[in-house]
Amino acid sequence: MSSKQNNPWHFVDNQADFIKSTVNAIIEIPKGSRAKYELDKETGLIILDRVLYSSVYYPANYGFIPQTFCDDNDPLDILVISQIETVPLCIVEARVIGVMRMLDQGEADDKLIAVAAGDPSVSHIKSIKELPPHMIAELRAFFEDYKKLENKSVKVEEFQDVNIALQILKEAIDLYDRTFD
Repeated sequence: MSSKQNNPWHFVDNQADFIKSTVNAIIEIPKGSRAKYELDKETGLIILDRVLYSSVYYPANYGFIPQTFCDDNDPLDILVISQIETVPLCIVEARVIGVMRMLDQGEADDKLIAVAAGDPSVSHIKSIKELPPHMIAELRAFFEDYKKLENKSVKVEEFQDVNIALQILKEAIDLYDRTFD
């Protein structure tokens, strides 16, 4: 049986600030990795789910927002843009700047896009529209390609602004509260 007090999904406060558009992100996968690490929901430890089948690397630090829950039975995913790779289970204060709407095997699997609030190279960015077009293209290409050799389909829909992202965040917090309280 899992213990909420030792599991970062349940124990770490998401520190959601809808005025500043900031939230705590818990990183599972460092930028530049081919390893697909994932939080083990029972133990709160990081497990190696798999090594990516395709010759691609995560374009940003990837993780989840604690105390959130989505229709895919996982916490809400977040990509945190930074000039550095962070280690798994690192808590990063992240400024949400948008969202990538995505379908994984036909099911919604949104990814919030954020910048590391403590990284001066990106902390000034407040909107997904400020990202270089090539960075958006890299994010799209990675998620459309990373499961192809597993014969799984992923479709990246639209990148949307911070207002839509914060609405998705609020819904994920509300669903967590209804599910786990």
